[in-house]
Amino acid sequence: MVSAGDFRNGVTFEMDGQVWSIIEFQHVKPGKGAAFVRTKLRNVIQGSVVEKTFSPTDKYPTAYIERREMTYSYNDGDLYYFMDPETYELEPIGKSELDDNFKFVKEDMVCRVLSYKGKVFGVEPPTFVNLQVTKTEPGFKGDTATNTLKPATLETGAEVRVPLFIDEGEMIQIDTRTGEYLGRA
Repeated sequence: MVSAGDFRNGVTFEMDGQVWSIIEFQHVKPGKGAAFVRTKLRNVIQGSVVEKTFSPTDKYPTAYIERREMTYSYNDGDLYYFMDPETYELEPIGKSELDDNFKFVKEDMVCRVLSYKGKVFGVEPPTFVNLQVTKTEPGFKGDTATNTLKPATLETGAEVRVPLFIDEGEMIQIDTRTGEYLGRA
C-alpha cells in the first residue's frame, strides 16, 4: 500500500480498477484547512493524463509494472514477435499495444516490454536508434537558409525531417521519443 503523502514521481498504484503512474506531484499546505496532494497522473494502460487531488491519508495498493528486455524478431500481419533472451521463447504482441514510435524499430533491436499482471500493455523502443536513409531528395547548392529540412524515408519505412546535406545511404541517429533527427551516426 502507498499513501498519498508518500507519492513521488514514477510511483504506480491501483485506483478504481485502473493502474496509474505519477507524472508530477505537489504537497500543498494552505494557511486555512487541511493539507492535500495535487497530482498529475497517467493511466498506464490507456495513456490518458488527468489531474487529481488527494488527501495525504488516502491509501492505494501499489501496482508493480514488469519491464522485460526482449528482442524484436519479426511481424506477421498484426502480430509482432519478441524473443525472450533467457528462454528464447517468442511472445506475440498485438499491433494495438505498440506506440507510434515503434516505427523506428528494426529487427533484432532490444526493446522493453511492459506488462501488468502478465498482460502486455506497451513496448518501449530504445531511446536512440541509428537508421539508414533509403530515400530523400538531393539538397541543392545555394539552399543555405538556416535550419532548412527535407523529408527522408528510413530503412524501417518511417519518415523524418533531415538537414539538406543528408544523402541516401547515410546512417543517422533518431530520438524515438520525439522522432527528431539528432545527427549522423
